[in-house]
Order: sequence, then C-alpha cells, then structure tokens
Amino acid sequence: MKPFVSYFLQFLLAVFFSSSCLAQSNQSDAHLSGVILDSSGAGVGGVHISAAVEGQPQGNIWKATSTTDGGFALTLPAGKYHVVFARNSFATREFYFEFAAGESRKLDVRMELEQLSASVVVTAEAGPLQIQQTTASVDVITKEELIQRQAKMLVDALQYSPGISMGRTGSEGGTASIFLGGGNSSFTKVLVDGAPVNEPGNAVDFSNFTLDNVDKVEIVRGAESAIYGSDAVSGVVQIFTHRGTTRTPEIVVLGEGGSFGTGKGGAQISGLFGNFDYSAAGSYFGTDGPKNQNYFYNRTLSGNFGYRISEDNQLRLTLRNNTSNAQTPGQTLLEPPNLDEHTDYGFFSSNARWDFATGKHWHHKISGSESRNREFIANPVQSFYATDPLAFCPQDPAAPNAVATADFCDFTFTARNLYNRASVNAQSSFLLPNFAATGGYQYEVENASLSLLSAGHVRRNNQAGYLDFRYAPHPRASISFGARAEANGNFGTRVVPRVGVSLALLQGRGFWGETRLRAFYGEGIKEPRFDQLYSDQFGDIGNPNLKPEASKTWSAGLEQYLAAGRVKLAGEYFSNRFYNLVSFAFCSALLPPETGNSCGIIVPGVPPSSSFGYFFNTDRARARGTNLTVDSQLLRWLRVKGNYTYDDSRVLAAPNVFDPSELPGNRLARRPVNSGALSLLAGWRRFAGSLAGYVTGQRTDSDFLGLGLTRTPGYARFDFATTYNFGGGLDGFLRVQNLFDKKYQDALGYPALGREVRVGMKYRFGGKG
Repeated sequence: MKPFVSYFLQFLLAVFFSSSCLAQSNQSDAHLSGVILDSSGAGVGGVHISAAVEGQPQGNIWKATSTTDGGFALTLPAGKYHVVFARNSFATREFYFEFAAGESRKLDVRMELEQLSASVVVTAEAGPLQIQQTTASVDVITKEELIQRQAKMLVDALQYSPGISMGRTGSEGGTASIFLGGGNSSFTKVLVDGAPVNEPGNAVDFSNFTLDNVDKVEIVRGAESAIYGSDAVSGVVQIFTHRGTTRTPEIVVLGEGGSFGTGKGGAQISGLFGNFDYSAAGSYFGTDGPKNQNYFYNRTLSGNFGYRISEDNQLRLTLRNNTSNAQTPGQTLLEPPNLDEHTDYGFFSSNARWDFATGKHWHHKISGSESRNREFIANPVQSFYATDPLAFCPQDPAAPNAVATADFCDFTFTARNLYNRASVNAQSSFLLPNFAATGGYQYEVENASLSLLSAGHVRRNNQAGYLDFRYAPHPRASISFGARAEANGNFGTRVVPRVGVSLALLQGRGFWGETRLRAFYGEGIKEPRFDQLYSDQFGDIGNPNLKPEASKTWSAGLEQYLAAGRVKLAGEYFSNRFYNLVSFAFCSALLPPETGNSCGIIVPGVPPSSSFGYFFNTDRARARGTNLTVDSQLLRWLRVKGNYTYDDSRVLAAPNVFDPSELPGNRLARRPVNSGALSLLAGWRRFAGSLAGYVTGQRTDSDFLGLGLTRTPGYARFDFATTYNFGGGLDGFLRVQNLFDKKYQDALGYPALGREVRVGMKYRFGGKG
C-alpha cells in the first residue's frame, strides 16, 4: 500500500508544478486581438495573420485567421515582431510591434482592395471591386502573363484579349490602333493610371506604347460614358504602373538584341521606404526594320510614387513619357516604298491623386491629370495625280515648294500636331457593406495646335457631374446603376446612363462550381475632332454644330467555374449600335450659281454657290455577336487561355460614302467576323514561357489609292517566349514573334513584321522584405 501512496503523492506534486509553470508561461505571453474591416466597414474574413520575430523571418511564426466578421486573436511570447495581414484581393498590411510579457494589445485594421490584383477590377465602376461583383464584361492581363509572353509593346498583349482587333500600318512605328467591341478606333477610352490619354475626340496611337514598368491591364467591354464621359463609346482600357513593395530597393537591369538590327536596354528601381513607395524605369529600343527601310527608335520613362500619410490618407503621383522616331515607307505591297517619310511621335501622361476618408463610411478622391501628344509627319517627296498640276500646285498653302510635272504634283509635305488635355476630378463615396453611392465632378480643358487648321490653336472647355450606385440585396447579387451629365464646349449637354447586374445563380462546390450571370446596358458619346469643327487651309469648312457620335450597347453572359475553380468558361452576347457618326462630303457648286451647292446647305460667311468640304452627322452602324473564353489551370505549372469572337458588324447608313468599302451593308473596316486566340502559359521550376496563336478571318478594308481593293486576307500568327532563371537574380529570355514567318497584313498594303528573334538577359538584385 505504501508504494501506491508514494507514487500517488509524486503524481500530485508533478501535476501541481507543471500547472504552476504553465500558468506562469501563459501569464508571460502577449496577446494581440482586434477586428479587420474593409473600406465599407464590413468585416473581412479569411485574412491570414502571421507574426515573425523581427530580424528572423525564417524562425518561428505564430499564425491566426480572421473569422467571418473580421475578428482575430493571436497569442505569442514577449518580443519584437513583424506582423503581416494578408488575403487574396486585398493590399497586404504590415506592422512592427514590441510586446512585453503579459501585454494585451487591441488593433483594428483597415484593408483596402489591391488595385493591382488579378481578382480586383478598378475600371468597370466608380470604385474598385472584386471581379465577381462587377456587372460589365471585363478582361484582366496580369503581370505574370506579361512576363510569360515577354511582349515589348502594349498592342502585342491586347491582341490576345477577346473582342479586340488590330490595325497596324507596318511592322514597327506605324500607326497602331485597336477596335474594341466592333466600334471605331476612336471609340475606346484609354487611361494610364487614371489619366485619359486620347487625343481630343480621337483614337490613341499605340505605336510607341511599351510595357516597361506595367503591372496590369484592364479591358472593359461596353459603353462607359456614364463614368468616363467622352470617348468611352464601346469600352475602356486602363494601364496600371508598377508599385514598389520591398523594404530593400529592388533593381532590375536588362539588355537584349535580335533580328533586323534590334536592340533594347533598360533599368528599373522600386521599393518601400517607411510610408513612401516608389518605382521608376527607363528603356531604349531601336531597330533597323525589314530590308533596312523601317527603322524605329523609342525611349520610355515611367514613374509611380506614393506616400501613406495615415491609415486613410494617401498621396500618389504617376508619370509616363514615350518618344519615338519611325521611318514609315507606306503601303509597300501596293506601291514603291517612300524611304523619305518619317514620323516623330511623343506621348506624355501624368496623374496626381489624393485619397482620404472622413469618418467610417465617407471616402474621397481628388485628382488632377494631364496628357500631351506631339506628332510630326515629314514626307519630303510626295506625288499625287492632278488634272491641272500647273494650276493646282501653286494654290496649295500646305505645299509651298510644290513642283508641277506633266501629270503629277510633287511637293514637300509636313504636319505638326500638338494636343493637350488637362482635368481635375473630385469624387466622394458613401460606403456601407451592401450599398455604395458615389458622386463626382470633373472639369477638363482641351487644347490643340494643328498645322492644317486655319485657326492654328483651338481650345475646348468641358465639365461634367456624375452619380453611380451599387446595391447588393443578397450576397449572391450586385446591382449597379448611374448616369453622367456631360456639358461639352461644342455640343452642349448630354446625359448618358448605365445599369448592370451580377448574379450568382449557383454557388456550387467541388467539381461543379459557381455559375454567374452578368447583364449590362450603357450609352456612350464621343466629342467631334477639332479638324471636324474648324476650317482648314484647303477650303474645307468646319461644322461647329456637330452632335456627339453616340452608342447604345448591351451584353449578357454566363460564367461557369469547374474543378474547384481551376477552370472558367464564359460566354456572352453583345449588341452595339452606333449613330450620329460623322461623315465628310464635298459640296460642289451648282449651275447656275444662284442654285447653291449640292449639299443644299448654307454656311454663314460662305457664298451659297461656293464649293467646299463639310462634315455631317449622317452615318449609322452596328456590331453584334458573341465572345467565348476559357481559362484553365490545367496543371500546377500549366495554364491554358483561349477565346473566340464572332462579330457581325454592318454599315447601316452612309449617304456621303467615298470609298466602296464603306457602302451600306458592308462589314465595318478592319473588324473581322471571326477571330480567336489560344495561349499556353507555363511556369515549371526555373522555366517560364508561353506559346500563343492568334487567328483572324478576312476583313473589309480599303487601299485608299483608288485601286478598288476592299478585302484583307485572314491569317494565323504564332509567338513563342521562354525565360530561364539561372539563380542569383539572373534570368535569360528568348522570344520569337511570328514563329512561322507568316506573310500577313493588319492593314491593307502594309506588310507586318516577319519572324523576329530576340535574346536577352535580365539581372535582378535587392528586393528583400
């Protein structure tokens, strides 16, 4: 019995001393707790909280996860810690704390949506949203995809997005434009970090827009003038600049060379210093071009700088500048190359933004932006047929050095065009967990100096007010609606609405995942170009009474997720109608003179019997069809993306048509009926790369030379790119564009670039923390 009693007493003593030690240990632990909220004040669940001993990132890590209402609690020994709050779609928050033994600290954290995340869309509505909440049709090109494709120009990346077709006049440096949703090239609003960069009433020339310092591209299909005003007639494209995120500066230098005497060098530095983040990059690109007759030189500078004053108070400045010089030999498949013609093009954009909050639910944004476009076109020897050269050539004020021959007029042609647009925008939002209301005001000044206009310098002042609402009546449903009143300096005031819905029809799990419906309706407007409003030096009369070109667009589609979200299938139907399109007519004088002109119009200050060119709002067109996409993480290291677009476009009315390609009933120019793309994007161990193909059918086009050609053949083009990491921050990369050396044309008569092989190295160092 005694041994049993002895053992029992020893057991009780052991329990007592272990409990005492455990209590002392618990008393020495520190505690961190609080609530994590988003910008609307709703709790954020699923946030991963990790705490590592400061200076020992590879040591012990204490972890916790927030509950559905955003609550969290973390217990850890006394010491200095680096605490990180992270969740997909949200910007990571980091804190440094020193905890004393037994200390309890409460911390409430505000987490904002990460605008550079692939699952967040900024452009589709007045504020950033997670992609499943957006009601418009969107596509996102991520930084990872840009790296895998190794594309150097923005148009090379946009080509693989559904619903976009290209128009490039040559291999390098020629005009590059996009057609989104079947609309004209000037019907897409383009933003760089929030700054509009379209020439007033005109398209964006992407010929020198490189992807240096770019982290993300968003494409929104459908009219968005209710948010962005003029130019957002068929969609919006926004480019986002890289932001620094590492405590130790990250520096990247690269160099490459390849076919056609091509070479490129560049550098980037980015990082985070206290509350200040920075990213700056510069590059130089040059090529001799095919047959040494299409040289192109481009310089890019880009910067993104931000400062967090406090939790809800941030400043940001973004800058971008591209300057290029290109030899543009013309339609060399239809006529001899003009080796004397060249184009200098300069593009600059800037945006300064202040984001701040006043209270729990009120959020504000004040921003100012400016963009400048400079274009100089020189064509020292240009010939055109003249019925009476001796009489016509001396009368051309734009060609003072014209020389007449028997049948042709040869002259030196130059054009200098300068555009500038600056705007100030003030926006306030009231945010609740299931409701958001945004109101804003914008004032914009547009200037232009065009060498062919009689007025020389012209100006237009615009202002607008807009409202946008979002309501989530159920966790599965989101409704958005809004309108904008645009007061334009030329056409007066127009009101354009938008409305959309996003609805999760099925929230499945396992193989059969979520089924989501999206439906959207929007109206768009585009202000007239300055050369359409003001008279030029050739006797054409501007029409100051032009209405804005306009659109009514709607779309409806389904998204289906499969295999636990690894596969996404999507299909949508779209219908876009364009009206009040501007046309040009030559109003010839009638005989006898008192009968006036063939247009039957009277222009103040112009004799009724005069002959002149004039602009009218006469044309109508439509584009309707389907976009089908698939995005599959087929294997852990292999992603497959594909899309197909059917675009049934038609010219509905064109009473002043000059070219046979523009006759009613024809397809819209350079917009194929059938097009599609397929990409294999891989990342395996030290390798990353892509194999991508783009296919387009026959397109309506024009030679614009009077030859009567109205069709451009379809083609299939394949690109290959790969990157290998040697370790120590050194990467080697290879890109082959037009892998099979396909002979094709994006614009009739202009040969596209043949097979181009580029090889380069990239060295990256720093970038820790």
